[in-house]
Amino acid sequence: MAQNIAARIDLIKRGKLLEYFTIGWNLLEAVVAVGLGILAGSVALVGFGIDSLIECLSGSILLWRLGDESDAREKIAIRLVGGSFIILAGYVTFDALKALIYKEAPETSYVGIALAIVSILIMPLLARAKKDVGEKLNSRAMVADSKQTNICAYLSVILLGGLVLNGVFGWWWADPVAALIMIPIIVKEGIEGLRGEVCEDGCH
Repeated sequence: MAQNIAARIDLIKRGKLLEYFTIGWNLLEAVVAVGLGILAGSVALVGFGIDSLIECLSGSILLWRLGDESDAREKIAIRLVGGSFIILAGYVTFDALKALIYKEAPETSYVGIALAIVSILIMPLLARAKKDVGEKLNSRAMVADSKQTNICAYLSVILLGGLVLNGVFGWWWADPVAALIMIPIIVKEGIEGLRGEVCEDGCH
């Protein structure tokens, strides 16, 4: 019994460390992405940076959640993250459509491309580690957070595609189109979160 309690305490500590890393990395990612996005006029890059801020919010919620394993906190955490994704979807849709309507051509951002590549490498590993801890703790909220981190990796791939097409071929419209491609993914996760259905497959 004491051994099981000790193992669970260790898992909670590991979970908190993963969330601290999530917050730290995504704060850095947000500052760089939003700053570069504003300078380069990149809708997808700014949207990616705002998504990173939402990841910070998700990480903070999970830290709060790991401090108290009650069902009430878990439900609140899932719905807060879901609501944040709906807000993000609205922001990215507005900015992307504005860029397309007014033909706002973004400048090439090689640092933004590098940021997307690094994120593609880091996010899947972080998501896998979170899912492992979440399943062992039997925490739907933690596993749901791992899914949000996976989405960050998908968004990085979409972002990279838009920036590369703009940088190599000068396809200015690729950037806002890449941003719009993010919308179905974000909305789906947001709706599931608001319904409390996030990540049911893989939770025990």
